Amino acid sequence: MNNAQLGSAAQKKAQSVNQIPSTSEEIKLAARPVVSYSGTQQNELLAALPRQDLETLFEHLELVPLPFGKELFEYGSKLEYVYFPTTAIVSLLYVMEDGATTEIAVVGHEGAVGVSLFMGERATCSAVVQSAGYGYRLKTQYLRDAFNKGGALPQLLMRYTNALFAQMAQNAVGGRHSSIEQKLCRWLLDRLDRSPSNELKVTQELISIMLGVRRESITAAAGKLQDEGLIQYRRGNITVLNRQGLEDYAGECYKVAKSEYDRLLSDVSRA
Repeated sequence: MNNAQLGSAAQKKAQSVNQIPSTSEEIKLAARPVVSYSGTQQNELLAALPRQDLETLFEHLELVPLPFGKELFEYGSKLEYVYFPTTAIVSLLYVMEDGATTEIAVVGHEGAVGVSLFMGERATCSAVVQSAGYGYRLKTQYLRDAFNKGGALPQLLMRYTNALFAQMAQNAVGGRHSSIEQKLCRWLLDRLDRSPSNELKVTQELISIMLGVRRESITAAAGKLQDEGLIQYRRGNITVLNRQGLEDYAGECYKVAKSEYDRLLSDVSRA
């Protein structure tokens, strides 16, 4: 081997040594799952971004597991990350001083959790993973930076926020004026829209906590829906047999919020 070849071999060896992560931060980055364009398309907000805008976020997006029961943030906490669920479903909860809990909204592959566009903004509710899966997270500082650059992202986030407010408003109205059966139908449909199948793994106790009603009321309502052939309930598992029947039963409580999301996606596709 001549001197030139020896020099080239030494250079390659040095390069390979330099590529080995040496700090804890480098090791952490090297272990992170690779963010791909096809993977981000599982979240409808990310999928709606022009490819060039989306790819500018790749360096900061992180694919993370979202196990059942994980609290992404609690009321009053600083919002450090925004989450874009892909297969997970997240509940936004309002927790009273006595510990009573009511669900005010639900987010899945169609949206984002923890959008914070103002420095130092604090959470106005709690966010808990209700159905395990995955999602992408992004530090809120990077979201603010991208938002301030303009482009498609600001408009998309404002449209989504309007749709989320519509869901919260309907939940508030439905909580006051709807029957237990209507509330249960809406709750099931909200999950069905964000699930890959017509089967939901959930207990009556969890539903009663989310809706802020007695468990006995949920048992009676589920029994009625099952007798009418709309669902099949077995311990910890609900199978939806007649989706259209659930929609008709839920009525305006469900349809207004759903139409707002449909309009959002339609507007985005034409943008």
